[in-house]
Amino acid sequence: MTSHEPAAGERVPDTIPHLLEWRAARAAPGAVWLRFEDDTWTLADVLSEVDRFAVGLADRGVVQGDTIAVLLGNRPEALFAWFAANRLGAIAMLLDPTCKAHELGGVLRLASPRVFVVADELRSAYVDEASVASPTTNVVSPAQLGRSGSNAPRAPICPNDVAVLLVTSRVAGAPRAVMQTHRTYTLTAEAFPWWLGLHEGDRLLCATPLFHVDAQAYSTMGALGCGAGLVLVERFSASRFWDDVRRHGATEVNADGAMIQMLLACEPRPSDREHPLRVCYATLALAEDRHRAFEERFGVSMSVGYGLPETTFGTIWPRASSTPPYGTIGVLRQHPRLGVINRGRVVREDGTDAGAGETGELWLASPATMRGYLFDPDGTEAAFEGQWFRTGDLVRRDAAGTFTFVSRKLDVLWRRGENVAACEIEIALLAHGSLLEAAVVGVPTSFGEDEIVAFVVPRPGAAVDPEVLRAFVRERLSEHKVPARVHVRRELPRTPMERIAKHLLSET
Repeated sequence: MTSHEPAAGERVPDTIPHLLEWRAARAAPGAVWLRFEDDTWTLADVLSEVDRFAVGLADRGVVQGDTIAVLLGNRPEALFAWFAANRLGAIAMLLDPTCKAHELGGVLRLASPRVFVVADELRSAYVDEASVASPTTNVVSPAQLGRSGSNAPRAPICPNDVAVLLVTSRVAGAPRAVMQTHRTYTLTAEAFPWWLGLHEGDRLLCATPLFHVDAQAYSTMGALGCGAGLVLVERFSASRFWDDVRRHGATEVNADGAMIQMLLACEPRPSDREHPLRVCYATLALAEDRHRAFEERFGVSMSVGYGLPETTFGTIWPRASSTPPYGTIGVLRQHPRLGVINRGRVVREDGTDAGAGETGELWLASPATMRGYLFDPDGTEAAFEGQWFRTGDLVRRDAAGTFTFVSRKLDVLWRRGENVAACEIEIALLAHGSLLEAAVVGVPTSFGEDEIVAFVVPRPGAAVDPEVLRAFVRERLSEHKVPARVHVRRELPRTPMERIAKHLLSET
């Protein structure tokens, strides 16, 4: 029996606090679970830190159902704050430390957190601005929480309670927060190791940002699910990556297409295969030649999967397949203990099911699905058709049940592992005041993501400098949302309904 399989008749906990305690009770005494730089923590150490953080949150008025915002980046204290919030029955919202103050302000106004846990070095950049700091939010540093007492209260948590808020973009440009549940994360904790063949002897390297569902549900929960170790690195660096792998003895890593391509772009070294890493989980299918080049150069087996903040049970390459399904996103993910819990449809525009090889929108249905979007009942209703979640992604499914990603149906781009609403960037461009119109499109790259390109029409008599516009956007939005290029046009192509025909925009 592998370690990620529970003993016969044993029920795996279905809330995050209970899973953490359950795994700690089964860990070998003194066994390190968490690694960050030169520091290590056993699961007993983690539980102690979580207890102190929970006391600190409770002392500041946090009760069940409250939201806790966390702006710490990839640091252990972010995990302690997240788990502490959940222990109190509160909701954790981990945020992007590279976002700009006006972006953060919109998120905080949406979620109205009871407590905002922020690193000291970030405090002046965000909290001191009146547009961000709310008078009803208690701003606290992780050091202040860590100085609290012990024996924090416990809330009666249910599997369908909201555990985390995942901030994402929407077509309207405003921030959107996915309400993800304890059940989704604990189901994923059991299943992720099974999908990849992981066990308690593995160490999962978390190089993706902790505010991503990938880092939370797959890396962190996956490590808890099978008792493997978790390695946190502050940020991904292609030049330091293999040194981090060797230093911490990492055997598995999650990576997006850009990370894979950056590693391949590094100068080859004789030590390229001298490391303990054996499995890489990629979140977007690469071309077969690039996929094989990565595996052959570094001696690592790479699997591919598709998931979303709204549902972690998307698709995955089948581990038992003798022939890798290059260029595809695999088959529907299922559960090692519960069996078939995830269903999928490929749906035509008229709502009927598409045939084999025909393109349509991917709809998914499983218990590992969000409760909805925070304070957005209309958006939530539009995202579902009965029990089916409409992903907004166009795919093809062959007769054997293997899916291939085609494109995004909505006006949302994929950049550095995140959804980016084109409208958000267009609004930022138009705020400059010199433009009559702006249209943003994504140009696919070999990195497996979109390069952001903007087309703008100046107001009559206005002189427009593309670099000035890029700098203007950079002041308002995160770096990954800044257009790589801005093209000035006298007019933009239109549809018969007088909308901008983005499919006709060309850089040539």
